[in-house]
Amino acid sequence: MDLNIWLVYLLAVVGLSLTPGPNSLLVLAHGALHGRVRTLWTIAGGAVGFAGLIGLSMLGIGALLQSSAHALTAMKWVGGAYLVWLGIQLWRAPPMQLEAVPATAAPAAGAPAATGGRLLRQGLLAAISNPKVLLFYGAFLPQFIAPGRDLWLQFVVMAGTFAVVECLVEFGLASLAHRIRPWLQRSGRKFNRACGGLFGWMGAALPMTH
Repeated sequence: MDLNIWLVYLLAVVGLSLTPGPNSLLVLAHGALHGRVRTLWTIAGGAVGFAGLIGLSMLGIGALLQSSAHALTAMKWVGGAYLVWLGIQLWRAPPMQLEAVPATAAPAAGAPAATGGRLLRQGLLAAISNPKVLLFYGAFLPQFIAPGRDLWLQFVVMAGTFAVVECLVEFGLASLAHRIRPWLQRSGRKFNRACGGLFGWMGAALPMTH
């Protein structure tokens, strides 16, 4: 992957990682309940799940590239339209409703202990249980693929970049769990519109880039 393409991809990934989603909410809750260090297990589970979904998306993209030389161009335009649609939906979405979790909150009596393995599984399941994520990657990744290059090398770069950025952003969320919840409730609509605008810009601009 060329450096200029990777830099655009990095910028897009940072914006995507800041967009509200199931894993972000889970990390906020775990950060408030268990602290940022233990929440690293949740974050790691999510990163593994996202990398796996990126791999599945790349398998589908690779199969299409083998069947048709024009498949990638078609995927870029269909994927761009899907990203624009997601941007419109996010722009119109209401603010997230988050319940405050006291810093001293303790697990309920009889509740399973929050072991590292349990937190890891919860983060993993939150990442892979939403079928929209796989569809999203199928629309997003083709915008940055160079068909003449090694597809799996590009997968390693894309998945590694996404995992590192996602882990850093989610660790920041876990560290600021108590402070960021009220802000998201006050400024949630503006935040959604900013993220929706990012999706719309990517969907409209990226298919036309080379």
